[in-house]
Amino acid sequence: MHAEDDLQDAEQRFLALLGDSLAQGGFAQLRLSKHRGASPDLQRVTVREVQLKGQPVLSFLFKHQTRDITKNFPRDEGLAQVGALLWNDFQNAHLHTADQEIQLAYSRKGKASLRVGKASGTVAEVGAGHDKQKHRFLELSRPFLHELGVTNAQGELIPAMSRKWRQINKFVEVFSHALAASRLATEGAIHVADFGSGKGYLTFAMHDYLRHVLNREATVTGVELREDMVALCSGVIKRLGLQGMDYHQGDVRSYTPAALNVMIALHACDVATDYAIHLGLRAGADIIMCSPCCHKQLRPQMQSPGVLNGMLRHGIHLGQQAEMVTDSLRALLLDACGYDTQVFEFVALEHTSKNKMILAVKRATPGPNDEVVAQIRDIKDFYAVREQCLETLLRADGILPAIA
Repeated sequence: MHAEDDLQDAEQRFLALLGDSLAQGGFAQLRLSKHRGASPDLQRVTVREVQLKGQPVLSFLFKHQTRDITKNFPRDEGLAQVGALLWNDFQNAHLHTADQEIQLAYSRKGKASLRVGKASGTVAEVGAGHDKQKHRFLELSRPFLHELGVTNAQGELIPAMSRKWRQINKFVEVFSHALAASRLATEGAIHVADFGSGKGYLTFAMHDYLRHVLNREATVTGVELREDMVALCSGVIKRLGLQGMDYHQGDVRSYTPAALNVMIALHACDVATDYAIHLGLRAGADIIMCSPCCHKQLRPQMQSPGVLNGMLRHGIHLGQQAEMVTDSLRALLLDACGYDTQVFEFVALEHTSKNKMILAVKRATPGPNDEVVAQIRDIKDFYAVREQCLETLLRADGILPAIA
């Protein structure tokens, strides 16, 4: 549908459609382009809806030639801000909703046209809100993505990095939900440590999401064994002038952060995952995120019932069983230590096919754990498991009583 309207009527209709999409939960994204305002280096503005301290706000990303500025407004103030930017500052407004594409455009003579059509596949990819799975939590224009080789100089996704881009967004999505469920949603500074952080794709994404998107006071530290990766990421931090981010060479078994609210350890091999979880528990971390692999400790210990011999004569099934038992015990141990724990499918990392995530969020009140401790004991008895690394570490610290 295409309608030529006078300036005021077209703007009012556009703003009404924007307000309706927000009220009905169908808003996806708004982009203002073709800048004509006073600021010479302002290129465009992108508006998304996000949750801050449990409340929906409109987040404005002002894209300049050499910098980005984010400003957040309550819905009503945000709508007024959009109205103020139309025509005077931008000649084109493109609104994506769950089922429509709406475009407001101005001619050189000041005439406005309003076009309303069905949502295309591109809109569906954008998603319908902050909590939708396909919603992008980060902008491709962010400078760190170019520094790490995810985008080109124009801020466009390099095709070979599309899988990495999906992984980054999925990781931030998982974290955003954990953050909303934790006490960190509304309280104080956030200290993050990412162990085995490698080239830093997810480390930089975490920093950008906390400080740029949510405007939170946050410190993010990457901890990595490889000296070349530490040097590379430290160089990116320096070039971009990032505040509240640093990189250290270290190991999860020996590195002790000054403060820790969020502990991340992806692709930590075998018992390194147990040491990472143990560090998070000792530090009282509010959120623990692990993607484990190489489950070697329990496999030689496990003695399965004879009825399973026909199934477990295949090595691949033995490995899958050891993985399931190991990560189930880890999740139960986290539960016993006062965390709400989930084990679910994540996006596989580029250097491993493993795609499991253990996510634990600290409960406000720990509650009784006798039932969970009994479940741990029963699983160990069933498979004749003598020792599990995380349990041993917790018992040595007195964090968890001995499980007979």
